[in-house]
Amino acid sequence: MKERRVKANAWDYNDRFSYADNRIKTSKYNIFTFLPINLFEQFQRVANAYFSVLLILQLIPEISSLSWFTTIVPLVFVLVITAVKDATDDYFRYKSDQQVNNRQSQVLIRGSLQNEKWMNVRVGDIIKLENNQFVAADILLLCSSEPYGLCYVETAELDGETNLKVRQALTVTSDLGDISKLMDFDGEVICEPPNNKLDRFTGTLYWKGNKYPLDNEKMLLRGCVLRNTEWCFGMVIFAGSQTKLMQNCGRTKLKRTSIDKLMNTLVLWIFAFLICMGVVLAIGHTIWETYVGTNFRVFLPWDTFQISAVFSGFLTFWSYIIILNTVVPISLYVSVEVLRLGHSYFINWDRKMYHSPMGTAAEARTTTLNEELGQVEFIFSDKTGTLTQNIMVFSKCSINGQMYGMDRLKKKTACVDFSFNPLCDRRFKFFDSSLVEAIKMEDPAVQEFFRLLALCHTVMPEEKSEGNLVYQAQSPDEGALVTAARNFGFVFRARTPETVTLCEMGRTVTYQLLAILDFNNVRKRMSVIVRSPEGQIKLYSKGADTIIFERLDPSSENLMYTTSEHLSEFAGEGLRTLALAYKDLDEDYFKVWMKRLLFASTVIENREDQLAVLYDEIELGMKLLGATAIEDKLQEGVPETIACLNLADIKIWVLTGDKLETAMNIGYSCNMLRDDMNEVFVISGHSLQDVRLEENSGVIHFHCLSSFLRSAKEHILGLSRVSSAGHVEKTDAFADDSVFEEAIIAEYALVINGHSLAHVLEPQLEHILLDLACLCKTVICCRVTPMQKAQVVELVKRHKRAVTLAIGDGANDVSMIKTAHIGVGISGQEGMQAVLASDYSFAQFRYLQRLLLVHGRWSYFRMCNFLGYFFYKNFAFTLVHFWYGFFCGFSAQTVYDQWFITLFNIVYTSLPVLAMGLFDQDVNDQNSLRYPSLYKPGQQNLLFNKRQFFLCTLQGMATSFLLFFIPYGAFPLMVKEDGSPFSDQQAFAVTIATSLVIVVSVQIGLDTHYWTAVNHLFIWGSLMVYFAILFAMQSDGLFGIFPSSFPFIGTARNCLSEKSVWLVVLLTTVVCVMPGLVVRFLRVDLFPTLTDKVRRLQQSRKKQGPQEQNLRRVRRTSSRRSAYAFSHQQGFGELITSGKNIRRSTVSSLCSPERIAQSHSSSWIENMLKRKNEVSCASPESEGGAPKSVKGTVCMDPTDQAQF
Repeated sequence: MKERRVKANAWDYNDRFSYADNRIKTSKYNIFTFLPINLFEQFQRVANAYFSVLLILQLIPEISSLSWFTTIVPLVFVLVITAVKDATDDYFRYKSDQQVNNRQSQVLIRGSLQNEKWMNVRVGDIIKLENNQFVAADILLLCSSEPYGLCYVETAELDGETNLKVRQALTVTSDLGDISKLMDFDGEVICEPPNNKLDRFTGTLYWKGNKYPLDNEKMLLRGCVLRNTEWCFGMVIFAGSQTKLMQNCGRTKLKRTSIDKLMNTLVLWIFAFLICMGVVLAIGHTIWETYVGTNFRVFLPWDTFQISAVFSGFLTFWSYIIILNTVVPISLYVSVEVLRLGHSYFINWDRKMYHSPMGTAAEARTTTLNEELGQVEFIFSDKTGTLTQNIMVFSKCSINGQMYGMDRLKKKTACVDFSFNPLCDRRFKFFDSSLVEAIKMEDPAVQEFFRLLALCHTVMPEEKSEGNLVYQAQSPDEGALVTAARNFGFVFRARTPETVTLCEMGRTVTYQLLAILDFNNVRKRMSVIVRSPEGQIKLYSKGADTIIFERLDPSSENLMYTTSEHLSEFAGEGLRTLALAYKDLDEDYFKVWMKRLLFASTVIENREDQLAVLYDEIELGMKLLGATAIEDKLQEGVPETIACLNLADIKIWVLTGDKLETAMNIGYSCNMLRDDMNEVFVISGHSLQDVRLEENSGVIHFHCLSSFLRSAKEHILGLSRVSSAGHVEKTDAFADDSVFEEAIIAEYALVINGHSLAHVLEPQLEHILLDLACLCKTVICCRVTPMQKAQVVELVKRHKRAVTLAIGDGANDVSMIKTAHIGVGISGQEGMQAVLASDYSFAQFRYLQRLLLVHGRWSYFRMCNFLGYFFYKNFAFTLVHFWYGFFCGFSAQTVYDQWFITLFNIVYTSLPVLAMGLFDQDVNDQNSLRYPSLYKPGQQNLLFNKRQFFLCTLQGMATSFLLFFIPYGAFPLMVKEDGSPFSDQQAFAVTIATSLVIVVSVQIGLDTHYWTAVNHLFIWGSLMVYFAILFAMQSDGLFGIFPSSFPFIGTARNCLSEKSVWLVVLLTTVVCVMPGLVVRFLRVDLFPTLTDKVRRLQQSRKKQGPQEQNLRRVRRTSSRRSAYAFSHQQGFGELITSGKNIRRSTVSSLCSPERIAQSHSSSWIENMLKRKNEVSCASPESEGGAPKSVKGTVCMDPTDQAQF
């Protein structure tokens, strides 16, 4: 469908198009589809299908020597347990869906407002929203309680941003406030079909013979919350699954770990190996029957269906397939699910990942991906709400050459007392009392500084009660500046289209607002022109320091140099800087200029160009006041977390919808970008041709984007290949770039915007982009859509075959979260859409470090050790039958009795291996965080792969060989204490079984790195349980009750009472265990890994108690970055001067501080003083070095981009 037609209050008309209803469904199953779909998913595991075939074979008595219950019971158990787990997970999704679907909404039906469930809302309905209500569907705003049809919405569920957005209804519909008028409204909307573009909408309203264009500013999207607006009415355009929120959610995919996929391959290999053993034994049986078996047919005749030796060999083949199937027991999969469940609970129970201010614990929302957390190579992170708190804090300032604001690291500095100002914001903190003293002494420069901050902005005040001021800022940094002015005595109280009212040090002052020179991406500044009560006309301006400095009067030259030094120091601390200036205007000049401005505002052609010329003209010759420094508050511990993850060779890419400058600013704050990097490539073109490379003083033009990408790639490889002597080696051969990724000594960064990304994600360029990005230490993608985020993740998944993790907090991150191997949701103040779609969730980005480096690494380490040991013990257990086949006429007779075969994996060896898989750790959590390089083996898949599997099975085969042939060789030489020989097969079986249980118990003891009481209990307890069951099953009592089931009466008692048997068991154990022990000792002593070194260090420091993580702080020097305007939006000044967003104040007195309570108490906010400088995590491999020289910044079309 190319277009969508929706008519208001016309159900019959809209029903013709079969639009989706407003019901949402994120669950996968229903009561009818659960069984077939779930079984289909479970039988995608090769092992489940394999065991089903074995079960069918065991039901055939002619070939089965084992009872069918030995397979069907564990198989059904696994299927049921997995099905219950899947059903439980899906039920919670269903409950969440029902909770949303059953929310109430007021719908206009037959002339009255009626409460309806969200799921019953239909396209074309007119619904009423009230303050603080969620928007039920994507609706066209018709009217509101605010003047001119304005309303304010919070889009945290969509983009993670908590600052309010303004939406405005069409003028022709803004007066439809009465129910009768809304009932008569029959407008038809023709618009675009459903899509996932959160920032774009195109449509037309047809009403009363006229056409009215519609855009995104007229829409309220599902997931938004109505704020500061008493009520509004809207018409449903998209509902349910067709809303933009749900379009961005994507489908729930079945995620499987790389170990799961490897297991499928290994099961196929084992099955092939099993067939080979069956063929060998079947051939042996055929030969034996032909040449030897004929001698026994006199007293052991064939059954009637056995017609030849070949057919007998065919039946024997299937018999051995059944007997040898325990090389992959079904208990393996039961144990894996138990381990994953346990690892998930460890994450949920980790108090160090509990965020006490919000009462939020970490949550593993899936149990199938834990070991994958130990193999992550790429992290794709959102910015707003994930890395940052979206909170701006006024930190420092420079006024008339004097710098104010103490170093944030000096935690003992007392907070400034603002009790002199009854209108102050109690939450505001500042740590330099000298600025307050300057205010109290009425320093003219300081007063003018804060007067500028209180006047030059587009903030809207809300004062519902006396003194209770709430600022609604379009950008959080504007709010921070106005709040700073408020606390220092210049309180912004009210505005009208013509005036701005301040409370200056307790005195009400009203300024006439003559003009607002609005911000845009080219100007990078905004100015206001006001008339003071004394009649003086002044221009106040703030913006990027480089832009302001170009427009200063020569008299400010000395002050400019001093302020510039302060700005560089601010930027070195990662603060966002802004320059402030003012100018006195002559009355006659201003009148002439104003006439020219009015004329330019009415022209049709080149209006913006003419306005820009006039703005530049009046903003020349300004006098510098100073500069501000705002801290874009990162979440606690973000720089430290990123530094440690980088040391673990995890590449972090930031994918954000913010503007390029804002994204780069955060990159510098997080130390992902640094001025000592060799190059920073910035790609910000709008098309394939709109690209250029700027390097130092020269400008090199390229014909297309691909030329730049290739040149940048060759530039890195050509300059950064290191020879063995340590010098840089240039070469023209770029055949295999991946070989050189580890050899790059220079550090590079890539910053790319959404327009350029759209082109380079085309098939012909995506490989070059990926190669270039992987050669860079930092990658930042800005102005990207939710779909582009998912495409970038998919690109890395498809071509790098690396484990990817996506982390975000808003609905715009859902596609990325679902596309990545692992999705992590931040459960903060910015909504729950990302959490609901995620695999893991917690409250702060810093917990990602512990999730990966501790829980992820441990889970991977434990799972790999578990699998290696499991395959070892089962090959050792099963292949004894293979060797025995050569000595029993290949008759498919088992060495062990049937009960031992049934209980070996379920009882005798299940708990010790579970204890190892749950509790084992090579190093503790402190050392896991202190030495991030320990994480690298998981990325390289070193602990369990096809080679490790082969070594484990080889060790198992050797053990099975020794387990059989040592007793086999010893038994003919042994005699009992009474002189009789050991001639019975049952004694031989007990000896081998006892040796096997002891050998595998000793082996798991050697494989265990971290002993707990549980390990001791399970290992030694399992041995005691083995002997207890063995003696019980071969006792007189059970034989008397079940003679056919327990025929080997007294065998264990007679056999294990002989000293010679215990000598054989001891010899077998020593010979089986000693080679592996020697190899392990030599490897650790001669070729120790980093893990071995850390374990040795940990053991030597064990008595010293826990060590705190050593963090090395490096003060970063940086070029200053002005970023105020970058988070501001163009056009807000025009909205203010039009008066459309002015709320009628209900407060009679604008300034009556004496009526405001003075008593208040301020609590320390420790996070205000948290360090934000670069932090490196100590590592055995990291050594301090001199900073690299700065070679410049490589940029491509650095023009600021308009918002998507």
